[in-house]
Amino acid sequence: MWRALASNTISLLIVGLIALGVVIAWGQARYGAPQDTAEAVCVSVPRGGTMGAVSESLVDLGAIDSAMIFRLGADYSGRAGDLKAGNFLVPAGASMAEIVETVTGDGRSTCGRELNYRIGVNALELELRELDPATGGMVELASFAPGEAAPASYAAFLEDGFARFRVTMVEGATSWQVTEGLRKADFLAGNIADVPPEGVLAPGSYEVAQGTERAAVLQAMNEAQEATLAAAWAGRAADLPLNSPFEALTLASIIEKETGLAEERGAVASVFVNRLNRGMRLQTDPTVIYGVTEGKGVLGRGLRRSELRRATPYNTYVIEGLPPTPIANPGAAAIQAALNPEDTDYIFFVADGTGGHAFAETLDEHNANVRRWREIERARANQ
Repeated sequence: MWRALASNTISLLIVGLIALGVVIAWGQARYGAPQDTAEAVCVSVPRGGTMGAVSESLVDLGAIDSAMIFRLGADYSGRAGDLKAGNFLVPAGASMAEIVETVTGDGRSTCGRELNYRIGVNALELELRELDPATGGMVELASFAPGEAAPASYAAFLEDGFARFRVTMVEGATSWQVTEGLRKADFLAGNIADVPPEGVLAPGSYEVAQGTERAAVLQAMNEAQEATLAAAWAGRAADLPLNSPFEALTLASIIEKETGLAEERGAVASVFVNRLNRGMRLQTDPTVIYGVTEGKGVLGRGLRRSELRRATPYNTYVIEGLPPTPIANPGAAAIQAALNPEDTDYIFFVADGTGGHAFAETLDEHNANVRRWREIERARANQ
């Protein structure tokens, strides 16, 4: 009898071990399998949060179907103690294993609220927005200018601790405008000793942290512009009337200020390159404006005849060749256009009434284009 009992016990143990192995294998498979979720979600992990609380939150959000398997998988993988505080985007269909990797990674928030501080040519704007996990797009919650009364949500945003910050600099902003904009950003720290040279800052969007040094933001912009200019200079077209990357940056800044249409940059660049090759003056208003404003804000009016005649280092109606420095911070597309212009015989252009320009190879063609533009101006004035 004892032999039979022992045999039965061993059999039961074996069956139990097999069953346990099956359960473990089943759990591992579920832990590593994509979840049946149609939409991404944003999960928030507070400071001092636990994997248990996170698992329940994920179930409530519909991101996982078993809090227990999620917790056991995190424990088994040795990641349960690595939980980070923050707001994390969980893609649709992510497995539990992938979600554990997300919430125990570098702790960098990938969803939730974001402040985008936009430094424009005409204005500064703080835009408080939130990621919509379902669409992946940003939804604006509030916008205001530095110095204006901030909405109540802004104070809560700053206290959140997980929110993301972004500084966006538009193409064509001057170094003075960028510097003044950064000085007014209350979420940044530190002082800026001097305004950087014109043209050396790369337009674009820069993710920063609350308390980032203002000088560090300028350094990042400068390093990005240096890299962009070096790459474009290395791939430049042959026989350009440009002797250095600095001259290319100067020409790019003029192109940037002359047109906001991406499809026109190459043609505008060809006009200036053709003029330089023929020894013609550039005769471009934005350089004259820079000579008047010194890059400190916008002119806010039309140029006067006296200003067009006044001899300044930036008046390209008077001086030969390029002005002594860039007149703004050009973007990568304008730099590429300056160094790889379209192959045209254009030497003139004027506004065409659509937001773009009419180009011409001869003075007669240009004068006809100017007449059409004047007619458009008169028609608009009479409306």
